[in-house]
Amino acid sequence: MLETALKSFTTFLATVGPVEAAVLFATLTPRMDRAERREIAIRASLIATIILLTFTLLGGPVLSKLGVSIAALQTAGGVILLMLSIDMIFARPGSALKLTPTEGEEAHTREDMAVFPLATPLLAGPGAMSAGILLAANATHEPFGLAVVTAALLAVMALTLALLIAAHEFNSMISLTAQRVLVRVFGILLAAIAVQAVFNGIAASGLLRA
Repeated sequence: MLETALKSFTTFLATVGPVEAAVLFATLTPRMDRAERREIAIRASLIATIILLTFTLLGGPVLSKLGVSIAALQTAGGVILLMLSIDMIFARPGSALKLTPTEGEEAHTREDMAVFPLATPLLAGPGAMSAGILLAANATHEPFGLAVVTAALLAVMALTLALLIAAHEFNSMISLTAQRVLVRVFGILLAAIAVQAVFNGIAASGLLRA
């Protein structure tokens, strides 16, 4: 149970990316007052939480109805998370953690940035969605496993909301170097979790059995 909780919290922390989200939020809202920033942060966190809860709780059953096995889900989810972790470790310019130039320009002009780009794709992106489905599938064999995964997701989203509300203060406190170090550390942890998911998926598939 504790292992599931720690793995879920770490995975969601890496894929949701509260630190990166707070930094980007601070750069997108330099002229807004605190009340406006707080309202946007609350809405973005709430929308992202609903999206991720939906994928976590319903993604697995929907894929099962489509004939996708748990082994296939573990392998595919592990590969996706591994690609994301490589971007985090090497901080690639085209990383899935960053907005494209077009998305960045649109983020400055759209009225409702709580939905785009904050809620999605920044917080509730493909990596976090895949992580939710994968973690829920792996936890089905444990008592209260799904409840633990859900609690970990809610804890990460609560932390994300706190960092978004204090984004300007947080951005001034932590240096760019420290931000990059944190991202790389979580990238390494996520890579290990992703590779283990691939191993589990291949083992469960029976492909390597004699």
